[in-house]
Amino acid sequence: MQDVAKKRVALFFGSFNPIHIGHLALANYIAEFASVDEVRFVVSPQNPFKQNMELLDDKIRLEMVAAAIAGYAKFSVTDIEFSMPKPSYTCETLKALSEQEPNTDFILVMGADNIVSFGKWRRYDWILENYQLMVYPRPGYSTDHPAEWENVSVIEAPIFEISSTLIRQAVKEGKDVRYFVHHKVMEMINERSLYV
Repeated sequence: MQDVAKKRVALFFGSFNPIHIGHLALANYIAEFASVDEVRFVVSPQNPFKQNMELLDDKIRLEMVAAAIAGYAKFSVTDIEFSMPKPSYTCETLKALSEQEPNTDFILVMGADNIVSFGKWRRYDWILENYQLMVYPRPGYSTDHPAEWENVSVIEAPIFEISSTLIRQAVKEGKDVRYFVHHKVMEMINERSLYV
């Protein structure tokens, strides 16, 4: 019997506070140009040891991502980390997802700013052994990594110099940033007076 090809899912972790067009364009690029079947947004929960007053409630950020990606079949979102022990570690999330979906190959998406410190991550060697890493460029960071990290590939995704911090600050100052975020996300920010 012929082996069924495993589904390839790229995991895009983040607090998405809020999700913006930079996140969406990068994920869109990965979905269409990087040989994956799906890009799954993994919304990170509030870290109880690192309280950030500007970090919106987990469920609101999840709702924003869901609203922003609705209607595009290659995008999905998960709240898997919301029910996991805090702080959440990427290795534990990968393990849990692989147990839930044994016929899926998960690919860890990370920016060049993270590959620099990846060797300090919990069980980074286990992650490298079992998962592919897809690294995208970030301004001011090199995508270089140790040659022995064979499971690391670099994608030439477009660089967007836009941040959630910039958007939160702009909203606080009463600026109109409708083109920085999906219109459904902008509606939520306005209707619920978020970030003001």
